[in-house]
Amino acid sequence: MAALHELPHQDEDGTLRAVVEAPKGARVKTKWDPELGAMVVGRTLPVGLVYPFDWGFIPGTRAEDGDPLDALILCEDASTWPGVVVPVRALGVLRIEQRGKKGRVRNDRLVTVPVELLRWNRLSQVRDLAPRMRDEVEKFCLDTTFFTAKDARSLGFAGPGAARRLVREAVSAYEKER
Repeated sequence: MAALHELPHQDEDGTLRAVVEAPKGARVKTKWDPELGAMVVGRTLPVGLVYPFDWGFIPGTRAEDGDPLDALILCEDASTWPGVVVPVRALGVLRIEQRGKKGRVRNDRLVTVPVELLRWNRLSQVRDLAPRMRDEVEKFCLDTTFFTAKDARSLGFAGPGAARRLVREAVSAYEKER
């Protein structure tokens, strides 16, 4: 059985997979530790913040910051649990730049919706989200790192084409490491 981060990034039909790390409503960032083979506590969020949606990663990827590609899974219905694999469709990317070990690096977040939730089918790209929702997602992503040394800055949203390119690059980076 493959570890969560080693799962293929998509299924045999080409549907993207996201692994939940921190469920909607969580105040603690939990994250996958590949060496331990378990979810571990990363840090608590600043007072007043909770995950507005499930948060996780795309398995079989390596982003510029060295971690698997981050994914926000938009679903208002309910939260899931850490370790759950959700078939998703990418609406776009929130481009984030932050301080890393070797200077400023990108730490983009894929914005996705579960493929099985018909209520979200009308959305084909991140621009289809209400402007207020985009603003709130962007603010949340910046506020979660406020008390860290990351100095995160938003570079704005990009659409599904940018999301596909980002996934391809992250899969390629992961495969080069193996």
